[in-house]
Amino acid sequence: MTTSPRLSLNNGVLIDQLGFGLYKVPPKDTANLVLTALDAGYRHFDTAAMYGNESGVARGLVDLFATEAAAGGSGEAAHSTSREDLFITTKVWNDDHGYDATLRAFDTSMINLGLEYVDMYLIHWPCAKRGLFQETYRALETLYREGKVRAIGVSNFQPLHLDQLLETAEVVPAVNQIELHPWLQQAELREKHRELGILTEAWSPLGRGQVLEDPVIGALAAEHKVSAAQVILRWQLQLGHVTIPKASSAARIRENLDVFGFELSALDMADIEALDRGHRTGSHPDNVN
Repeated sequence: MTTSPRLSLNNGVLIDQLGFGLYKVPPKDTANLVLTALDAGYRHFDTAAMYGNESGVARGLVDLFATEAAAGGSGEAAHSTSREDLFITTKVWNDDHGYDATLRAFDTSMINLGLEYVDMYLIHWPCAKRGLFQETYRALETLYREGKVRAIGVSNFQPLHLDQLLETAEVVPAVNQIELHPWLQQAELREKHRELGILTEAWSPLGRGQVLEDPVIGALAAEHKVSAAQVILRWQLQLGHVTIPKASSAARIRENLDVFGFELSALDMADIEALDRGHRTGSHPDNVN
């Protein structure tokens, strides 16, 4: 079984570099997909209040531990997978910005997930025009200090948003989860992350499937005898990013994790870097409020 290497966040917590994204996974399918991904070797799962499938993640984990206990005896010691092996991320949605509202939203997510803590809690979007993300992040810092989350961070923050956040924040975000793929490489933002000690995490790492048809990616896939998705994910990993592809079939789930048996050359990496065209498949953060 393949497992992902781990990277260290700026507080020393380890995160699996390749995780399983749950955006647009129907709630009724979530538990089975989580179990399939766990069986393939995934230990990092990325959900959000807005996805509506936190409870499905919980059912998948309950089924995992029940199955392992039945196979190996009873009691927690019989589990081959422990809670400590897992990295679970969820996010506070735009409607719940503000200090008190964020704390209430977190409590709801914890009930849905059935967990005593989450590994990372993120602000889903800055919603800058509302002017509440600093207050929202203060709630995340409270949760962090109370030990209810192991790391906190943001998602879809632009350089200006990060500067504004750090005017008041006491804890530097561990990650900024952003749309990132060969057609949208966000070099300025990634450099900002490096300067601040924030880990870059890529959502939509395959450009919602659009980038899979790029001829340069196709040529590299043929050269390395792998799929186009594997080329893109390998590029992400070699850049040092965390990446969270979504897949809905067992074969694709396993394929996306099978990216550690080949390496892209410096020339390959340069060829992919040249594909950047500033093309978004999702919303620009300035347009989400």
